[in-house]
Amino acid sequence: MEHRPDIQGPPPGCPAHGNMQLYGPQFGADPESHYTHLRSLGPSAPVDVAPGVEVELVTSYEAAKWILQNPATFVRDARRWNALQEGRVPEDSPALPMMGYRPNALFSDGAAHGRLREAVTDSLAPVNSLHLARRTRQSADYLISRFSSDRLGEAELMAEYAQPLPLLVFSDLFGCPPEIGDRVITGISGIFAGTAGADDKLAEALTDLIALKHRRPGDDVTTRLMQHSAQLSDEEVMHQLVTLLSGGTTPLTGTIGTASALMLSDDWQTDRPVEDAVTEVLWNYAPIANYAGHYPTQDVELGGRVLKANNPVLISFAAANTDPQLAEHREQLSAKAHLAFGAGPHACPAKDPALTIAVTAVEALLNHLPDISTRVPLKDLNWVPAPWSRVLEELPVRFTPRPVAQAPTPSPAPQAAAPAATTPVTHRSTASSGPKPKPGLWSKFLAWTRGE
Repeated sequence: MEHRPDIQGPPPGCPAHGNMQLYGPQFGADPESHYTHLRSLGPSAPVDVAPGVEVELVTSYEAAKWILQNPATFVRDARRWNALQEGRVPEDSPALPMMGYRPNALFSDGAAHGRLREAVTDSLAPVNSLHLARRTRQSADYLISRFSSDRLGEAELMAEYAQPLPLLVFSDLFGCPPEIGDRVITGISGIFAGTAGADDKLAEALTDLIALKHRRPGDDVTTRLMQHSAQLSDEEVMHQLVTLLSGGTTPLTGTIGTASALMLSDDWQTDRPVEDAVTEVLWNYAPIANYAGHYPTQDVELGGRVLKANNPVLISFAAANTDPQLAEHREQLSAKAHLAFGAGPHACPAKDPALTIAVTAVEALLNHLPDISTRVPLKDLNWVPAPWSRVLEELPVRFTPRPVAQAPTPSPAPQAAAPAATTPVTHRSTASSGPKPKPGLWSKFLAWTRGE
């Protein structure tokens, strides 16, 4: 059994009344008090992330960093999960879409991980930061134009701004034509909303996108993944796209919403830049709150507890970043020493684009609506009652109504949707069957950019 030295905790044992639940209204109303209690149990403690789903949650910064940087002992392949293999995880558990194995870089180890991660990082590398900032501002202009002329001067920023903005930007990065982009946005939004069948709808949309790129390659992430020297299969390409969507959009939603709320709070110094607010969010309100499932290859002792081989160990980025033992010397650390983007071989490969999108989105909001203010103080707002992400449920604001923004000078139109694929795919394409669907968010946005 491996021992982790120098991380001490109280005597082993569970809380007196069973595992703490890291989900539900109580958790959403006050996640910090939950983390404070868990820290009192040691560097890690057992929690339930869904009914009947127990994991070991690491709340210590030092322990979290050690695990993240120790891939030989802590692997990511969820097929090792004891309880799942033994049928002890409910088949309809909301934890399964988040923790279940997928053939992507996030759940891979060793050479398999290196191959998939290289394809992802190489495909993201050509993304131009100036183009990304310009596209983010354009998306921000469009979304603000949809609510800024409201005669009451009120809006709910999470649903109307922070949530759809990353989806518009990612649809552009992936090279989505209008109709497929609408379906991608519907699918990924449905997954996080718990909509039945959303996973299948997203897979169908991305499969159709991949089929289109076989016929009409473009200067986009999808095409680069498909043409990479790692020779990913179409299924592998799809799963990397799903990972980028799920790992990028919701954390960005959380960062944009919380940074906006922070800058609009009474405690924020008005002369501090947006970059400072985003950095504070990454430290104190980690958008990916509890995730990064690891599976010990052998029993490991940590702070008086034994982490059993092949039982899931999750990292609480939220709790680790606010670890009181870290606070004593946090001023001596780099501003980037937080774990919001992870650490070690599985650290986020897109942190620079993510920062560009978040900072640009908040700046655009404040520039367009200079007198915007929150209707509810940050301390009284609730968080989404799920363990995975730190995202505000709502951010109600008020402002002086302004005229609807005129569309910008038309930009070159993206590729038009192609006919349904003629090559066999793993499902029946729905792109051209049935009545033509009403235009969705992506279609409306592209029409707006063309001045239509």
